[in-house]
Amino acid sequence: MEPITLTTERLLLRTFSPDDTEAVSQACQDPDIQRWTTVPSPYERRHAEEFTGQIVPDGWRAGTMCTFAVLPRAGGPLMASVAVSLRTLSGTWEIGFWTAKEYRGRGIMAETVGAVAHWTFTRLGGTRLEWRAEVGNEGSRAVAEKAGFVVEGALRAALLNKDTLRDAWVGALLPSDLGLPSPHPYLPARSTS
Repeated sequence: MEPITLTTERLLLRTFSPDDTEAVSQACQDPDIQRWTTVPSPYERRHAEEFTGQIVPDGWRAGTMCTFAVLPRAGGPLMASVAVSLRTLSGTWEIGFWTAKEYRGRGIMAETVGAVAHWTFTRLGGTRLEWRAEVGNEGSRAVAEKAGFVVEGALRAALLNKDTLRDAWVGALLPSDLGLPSPHPYLPARSTS
C-alpha cells in the first residue's frame, strides 16, 4: 500500500520520513510517552532512526500498519503520531497514538483519531477499530472517548509494555458510530436483562 496524506480543519497527517527523525527522538524523551506507550525506554536516537527509516515504511509496504505524522495544516513542527494496525482478517484494526507534551489538551489527537477512523472504515474496509491503553492512562482514555469510542472493559494481562504484562482498557468504534455503512451486517447480542 502506498502512503497517503489526510487533512482535517487544522491538521496534516502524512507518513514519517527520515527528516522527522530528530523530532521523533525529541518527542519520545517525554517520560509520559515512555511510561504509557510501548516505545523503548530509554529512547535513543537509533530508535527514532529505525522508526522513521524502517518500521513506518515497512508497515505501509505490507499494508498491516499505517503510521502518520501529525503536523499543523498550515505548516509547522511534528505534534503527534498515530497508527492503525491490522489485528484480524475480519477487518478489525487497532489504533495507537502519542502526542508531544506541548500539544496536549488542545483536541489535536481527538481530531486526528476521528480522521484516521473515518479513513480506516472508508478506505481500508475496517469493520471495527479498537483502542487499548494500560489501565490508568487517563489521557489516552479521554481522547478515545472524545473521539466516540465505547469503552468495553478491562482485559487482564493484555498489554505487554517494557517486558511486563499489564491490564488494559479496551474500547471500540464501529462504522455505524460515525454514520458509515459497514462492509458486513452486524447482529448485536440480545440483552438478557
